[in-house]
This record gives sequence, structure tokens and C-alpha cells, in this order.
Amino acid sequence: MKSIKINIITIVFLVSFFSCEKSQNGNLTLETASNETTMDIDKKVSDLLSKMTLEEKIGQMNQYNGFWNVTGPSPASGDAAKKYEHLRKGYVGSMLNVRGVEEVRAVQKIAVEETRLGIPLIIGFDVIHGYETLSPIPLAESASWDLEAIKKSAEMAALEASAAGINWTFAPMVDISRDARWGRVMEGAGEDTYLGSRIAEARVRGFQGDSLSLAHTIAACAKHWAGYGFTESGKDYNTVDVGTSTLNNIIFPPFKASVDAGVRTFMNSFNELNGIPATANSFLQRDVLKGKWNFDGFVVSDWGSMSEMINHGYAENVKHAAELSVNAGSDMDMESYAYVNELAALVTSGKVDEALINDAASRILRVKFELGLFEDPYRYCDENREKEIIGSKKINDAVLDVAKKSIVLLKNEDNRLPLQKSGQNIAVIGALANDKTSPLGSWRIAAKDNTAISLLEGLNTYPDNKINYAKGADVAIGEASFPFEVEINNTDKSGFSEAKQVAKNADVVIMVLGEHAFQSGEARSRSQIGLPGVQQELLEAVYAVNKNIVLVLHNGRPLSIPWADAHIPAIVEAWQLGTQSGHAIAQVLYGDYNPSGKLPMTFPRSVGQVPIYYNYKNTGRPAANEPNSVFWSHYIDESNTPLYPFGHGLSYTTFAYSNLKVNTISNNEVEVSVELKNTGKFKGKEVAQLYIRDLFASVTRPVKELKGFELVELKPNEVKTITFKLTEKELGFYNNSDEFVVEPGDFKVFVGGSSKTSLEGAFKL
Repeated sequence: MKSIKINIITIVFLVSFFSCEKSQNGNLTLETASNETTMDIDKKVSDLLSKMTLEEKIGQMNQYNGFWNVTGPSPASGDAAKKYEHLRKGYVGSMLNVRGVEEVRAVQKIAVEETRLGIPLIIGFDVIHGYETLSPIPLAESASWDLEAIKKSAEMAALEASAAGINWTFAPMVDISRDARWGRVMEGAGEDTYLGSRIAEARVRGFQGDSLSLAHTIAACAKHWAGYGFTESGKDYNTVDVGTSTLNNIIFPPFKASVDAGVRTFMNSFNELNGIPATANSFLQRDVLKGKWNFDGFVVSDWGSMSEMINHGYAENVKHAAELSVNAGSDMDMESYAYVNELAALVTSGKVDEALINDAASRILRVKFELGLFEDPYRYCDENREKEIIGSKKINDAVLDVAKKSIVLLKNEDNRLPLQKSGQNIAVIGALANDKTSPLGSWRIAAKDNTAISLLEGLNTYPDNKINYAKGADVAIGEASFPFEVEINNTDKSGFSEAKQVAKNADVVIMVLGEHAFQSGEARSRSQIGLPGVQQELLEAVYAVNKNIVLVLHNGRPLSIPWADAHIPAIVEAWQLGTQSGHAIAQVLYGDYNPSGKLPMTFPRSVGQVPIYYNYKNTGRPAANEPNSVFWSHYIDESNTPLYPFGHGLSYTTFAYSNLKVNTISNNEVEVSVELKNTGKFKGKEVAQLYIRDLFASVTRPVKELKGFELVELKPNEVKTITFKLTEKELGFYNNSDEFVVEPGDFKVFVGGSSKTSLEGAFKL
């Protein structure tokens, strides 16, 4: 069989040579995308599969974490040595967390040149909001509602990651979540299915480009399949229990949008659904994803989720977990060692049909062919490209652009913002103002600490104001890094006196408060979502000496800030904006960029309202029937309304909506138009949002559902007519028989600048 290996490597070399041209600097550069058809690839997969042993096919289904410094000495003993031996035998299909051209080339060389068949590896990595140069966290990017900017951000992340040898990202996370306590809300697009679906499409297309065979694109992964965002009490990895309507109408659509956008991989979720862990859930994987939706990519487990089914009480042992997972449709095992150690015996014993192994291995090989790895297994391993691209001006300019677009102006009484550019004495208070690491956010595995532009640095690029800085109080005590817990400062107020003194004589105070980067993200759930530690006390202490405060929030989730809303005149939601954070915020504060962001998640008044979301359903008693009645759906100690609703976001200018028109074009098609006018003094962008309500249906419908939006830029006094078209896709829903239906009846339509819009029309189907 040695001749087979030589033939494959020879073909790889010849194909890669003739498919590339010399660039001006002498580097080999891919000239065009591969012209291979699906039929061509299917034949190659089938031919290769016929040459593989059972163990080699199972090896393609095995993913290992980077387990040693590949460019150093080979491991001599222990678990790493066993993994290394598996790699040399061709029993590893993918590796994750191997990064950098030198390391990737070394591990790929083992797979290609030392194994029997020379099958290349897929190299996976969590490229969540960038590689080394970071864009805003995904929740922040979603606040831009700018699909082109979000797509461009994913393109830049793919460009930089691919230059470091990576060809597969475990993103985008498309879980819908209504619970701000859940730390992973920072990784998604928020609470709304329609917005989430559009953003899922943009991110998939950004990562994957027009062709996976191009060296600057990487395979995307829609995660977590499915229901993870509905984890009970907001605790990560917790149980999920939802009904059919929620599953079909809220949770599934962004995943389906990802499939329609061509996503090549899915990742299972940690949670159970209907009592069955997702990794072994055949309804999710075989019935819906690979059956109803005809998904032809592959499904990877989340880290160790196969072996975790033992803890769930669903699998008796790892061997049982392997059996359950492969029968249910999980194609690749991430770090449970279940498939590589147990599958062969399960096939031999007849508990697993080898046809399932063939199907899983074929899916994985197909993606490898699509990535062009058989044409050139080292196409992602160009040291010159790595040096030129990582941290380049092109990428930094792109992340600055999306960072500015992600900022949301929550409040701006008496037009306190934008700031004057000269003659001002400005106090800047808060440890986060001088922090160059927390603004990077969570999920920053390849980024270097201390590389973000701090807000203080950004403000100092405007030299004609006097800046006086006082820390006030640390957010966290000591250094913190993933995966360790963050120790929050709950006691040290020693810097309060200096902060009050600096603020006392200032014309304006900029207070920068919020969360440490590692207070959100995976396993970072919070039971309280106010300003952590002593920051609320600091805010009130400074307010006592100077009420002219601009509050800038750094956070990875919606926060409960009712005191600030009641007292602070200007509030800016700046999230965790990545590498160019300080420049983006400073340009917004000074008005060089007019904020246009809108909230992708509702901000509650108190954590007791959570989960809170705009597209709730009416109860039988939505309001009091008579004065002082208690028998209606409400709290006795808190309002039902949010602090800031979904879709909310202000501008330095103002906009007016008028002349709403609704025309029924056909039975299931409606056209809605509205006039939007810039009634203020500045050029600005507005996200015009369209919502509908189906008043009576066979399954009750929400009070409002987002079904369209358009980002519009207008000069002062400029008017534009915006037209939305509603089709069956927007007007229908899934009933409890799993059927998509468009039912006749009465509808309301709403258009405006947030989910609280009151401009209303009606139509009948």
C-alpha cells in the first residue's frame, strides 16, 4: 500500500503547482477558486473511502486538541504519546488549537507524509470575533444591524486566521437567548430570530466567502445545535426544556439560515432536549438537520460532550456514548476519545452499522476536498503571508469601522453629547478607561493581552481638551485569565477620594464602568447583572460632586442599571469592542462618528424580570380590568416594561416616521412603505424596523415580531421612502404539527426606530 501513499502525494504536488501562480514577491498564491463540481468531489471521496480501513475511517471522525509543541521533540510517553501515535497512523481527522504557520505545517506534515494514505488534517480554532486583531464581541457587532459590516468582520477574521494556518472556525454561534444572565449571550446575536437569522447568514458568508478553496476563507460552524441559549436559570451547560413552537419558530430559524447560506459544519450543544443530550439526539441530527434540511456537511461534538452523557445519566460508559452518538448522527468527536477507542469494536459486534461510519467519514472528507487540502495541504502555511496579514492596517481599519457601528447611545439628555473638542476640562474615571485588555472581550485565545486601544488613549488623540484621569476603583482584584474565576473588587474604595477630587472641578466627567472581560463568555453566568463590585457606589459618589456625567459601559451582556438611567444624563453602551476600542469610543464621544447602533437584546430594570424580551405573547389577562386590581400578569414590585427595549438606540440627530402605507399585493404578499425624515442637525443613520402581529392564529403569536429592517443614512431635512415587502416567509409560522402555514386573518404592522414604535397600520390576508 506504500505506492498508494506516494501516488497521492505526487498528485497533490502536481495539482497544487499548476493551480498556483507566482506572485510579484515570489510567493505561491492561489490563482482561482477550484472548479470542481460536487459530482467530482463525491467521486474522489468515494474512491478514497474505498482505500481506507475501518480504523482509518474512524480516525477521520476523531479530533484532538493540540497536545504538544509540534516543532519540538515528539512526546515519549503518556497521553500525548498515544495521541501522537494515532496521528502517525492516520487516526486523527482534525486538530484544534494548533496555530501559527510553523506549528500547523509541522503537524500537517505528519498527517500527509507519515500516514499510509496521506490524508490532510482540518485545523480548527475558536475564531469568534477575530484571530489576533479583534472585532467587537458578536453581541456588540449585532448592535450595528449592519449586515455588510458584520460580513466584512468575519471576512477579516478568516483572512487573519487563515494566514496563521487555520482553516475551520467554531463560529458563528447562532443560539437565540432571552436571558442576560447566561454568559454566552456575548457570543451570539441576541434575542430575536429574524435578526439572528440575517446575522447568521452574514457571518457564514463572511467566513466562507465565495469558495472554500480560496486560501483566505475558512469553513464556518453553526453552533450550538440546539436550544443552548434557553438553558434554565441562565446557568451554562444546564437543562433546556422548550415546546415545539419555540423550537421551530425561535430556535431553529438561524440554524436553517446557516444551512441555506452554505455552512459546512455544525456543532452540537451541551444541553439535553426532551430528555436526550443533543450529542445523541437523532431528532436534531438525523431527522431535521440531515433529513428535512438535507445538510451535507458534518457535525462535530462540543468539547467532551460525548463522555459527558454519562453525567447526564443517558450513557452507561464511553463505549455506550460512542454508540449513541454515531447512531444519532454525530460525525466527529471532539476530545472524548470515544470514537477512536470504541467505534471499531462496536462495528465488529454489530451495534453500529459500518454504513454510518462511511457516511460520517465521507462528510468530513468532502469538506477537506472543498477546502482544497488535497490539492495543497500546505495552502494555509505561507510564512510571508502570515507576516503581512496578521495585525495589518487593512484588518485594523475594518475592525475600527465595525466597532464604531456597534456603539449604542442609550440616553442623551439635553444633547450632552457630542463633546466639545476644545476648551474643556474632562475628568475620566474608572479602571476600565485605562484598561488595554478587558476591551478585547472574552474568546480572545490568539490575541495578546494589553493590545487594545484604551479609551484614555483614544481620548488623548484629541489634544485640545485637558484630560485628568483617576482610577476610582478596580473592577477585579489581581490578574485573571481563562479559564479561571475572576475575583471582583467588592471592598476596596481607596481610590474614591481621588476620583471625587478630579471630578469636582471638571466641566464633564466620563465614567467608564462595567464588566471585566471574563465576567461574560462560556461558563460566566451571573445571578446579578448590575455594575459589579463597588462600581455602583463609585458612580453615586462621583455624581454627588458633579452631575454632568457621561457613562460609558464596557460589558458583554445587557446590564440592569436603573439608578444610572434615572440620574445620569448621557449613557453610551460601548460593549467590549476589541482591538480598536478606544479609538472607536472617542470618535463617537466627540461626534466624528454619529452613533447608529440599536440594541439586539432587551435591557431589564431588574434581574427579576429576566428572561425579558420584546416578542412575548399576551396572556388571558394582559392588563388590569379595573383600577387597583391585582388579578393580571404583572409584578407587584416592578414594572413589566424594560429599561431599554429591543431595537433601541439614539443618534446625535433625530428622525421622524410618517405616511405609513400598507398595500396587499396578493393573497400572501404585502407591501409596506413609510417616509423617514432626518429632523435634526447632523447627518446620521437610522435602522428602520418593521414588526407585525398576527392577531388570531391556530397557535398564539407574539405581540410583535421583527420581519424587516433597513439601515438608512440621511442628511438634515432629507426624506426617504422606505419600502418593505412581506411574503409567505415573513407572514407564516410553524404550527404544532411541524407544518409551516400562512393563515388568513387580520394583521397589524408597526414601523419605527425600536420595538416600542407606535406607528401602526393593518392588513388582512
